[in-house]
Amino acid sequence: MRILAVCVSMPKLVQHRRKEFLTGIYKQPVLGPRFVSKINIDGDAQADLSVHGGIDKAVYAFPSEHYQFYEALIKRGHFEFGQFGENLTTEGLIETEVHIGDQYQINDVVFEVSSPRSPCFKFGMKMGTAAAVKACLNSCKTGFYLRVLHEGSIQSGDTIKRLFANVLAPSIYETHRLYYFDKQDVSGLKRALRTAALSQVWKDEFESRLRQLDPENRNLPPGMHS
Repeated sequence: MRILAVCVSMPKLVQHRRKEFLTGIYKQPVLGPRFVSKINIDGDAQADLSVHGGIDKAVYAFPSEHYQFYEALIKRGHFEFGQFGENLTTEGLIETEVHIGDQYQINDVVFEVSSPRSPCFKFGMKMGTAAAVKACLNSCKTGFYLRVLHEGSIQSGDTIKRLFANVLAPSIYETHRLYYFDKQDVSGLKRALRTAALSQVWKDEFESRLRQLDPENRNLPPGMHS
């Protein structure tokens, strides 16, 4: 497992459907080492902190293995690394094999997997078609967010070492399915909520669903699921 590219960008003002807004999705690969802090990579920033960035979404990783799938879908030729707004273009990490709470080390940096990526209209804008959003949702080829447990520097070509495999937790694929498709899977919701590393936004959503679906959990306060 390794990093093929480290990609960053500062927010830029763009126009889409007659509206202007800031976005940090236009990532570009950089050469040489970059420092990774608890909230982002040096030279990178998120535009809308209500839905991007923060401790639980400090770094976004996307598998290079999915590039061919989207290139075939969009038919715009070869994509450059950073096309999906990712900070890390990875090799050897796939959503079906990466679990919430898995920990990976790159040099001195230690990452922990926190959640899948939920594509929004900006993803469709970057890809040039809203069909890309639907394809991302249906295929579960989403990439995943990482929190930073230990800061340090990384660069393209670095080896990724798995420190901890949280095999009792749902995979990124399973978590994505639970959020978008298997919405009434009570046992799946409980399993996800037993995972301490799951991003708080996802915990809140799953707890809300569980209270509606399971009488045993209906009157429990937040964080007290059975």
